[in-house]
Amino acid sequence: MRPTPYRRQNNRAGAALACAVLASLLSGCVAGPSGNGAATADSSGGASSPAAAAGPDAKQPTMQATDPAGQGAGARSEPLADTSGRAPAAAAAATDTVKRTVTDTLTKLATGTPKPATAQVSDALTGAGIAPAALQVSQSRTPTGLEADAIEAAVVEGKDCVIGQVREGAVTVTVLPVLASGKCFVGS
Repeated sequence: MRPTPYRRQNNRAGAALACAVLASLLSGCVAGPSGNGAATADSSGGASSPAAAAGPDAKQPTMQATDPAGQGAGARSEPLADTSGRAPAAAAAATDTVKRTVTDTLTKLATGTPKPATAQVSDALTGAGIAPAALQVSQSRTPTGLEADAIEAAVVEGKDCVIGQVREGAVTVTVLPVLASGKCFVGS
């Protein structure tokens, strides 16, 4: 059975959604707790450790880093270093600022235009102060000339991608890690 343009569009949307879900799951693996018994903040605002949560008599295993060269055997694993050149708090604050800008700008645009064109999204975000070099916007038309169901815009901010989607006037914004290519979208 030959796929129709509508089915092709749905297949692409499903593939994009699957990639976004996979990326968010993988970002949890990278950015999740290190598992080395460090203190973490609980929902009540206090600090707790895995040992305290398990009870006073529980024994906690220690994670050990594998070192193929044999150097530093028995060393505890540490979180990966931040190579963005900024303190983690500054990087998070910058990402939050960009997320707020993208959310506000796309919401304002979607209020007047529920299905904006690529140029409208680009103009609105660059007008809000987003650098054109850091911005990627999906196409508002399919290769066969049909109107796309949704349009996405992505802004690279350090090691994060702030991705916003406008679908029938509804705006959704999320933060995912930058791809290995240094971009947020796969393809051209």
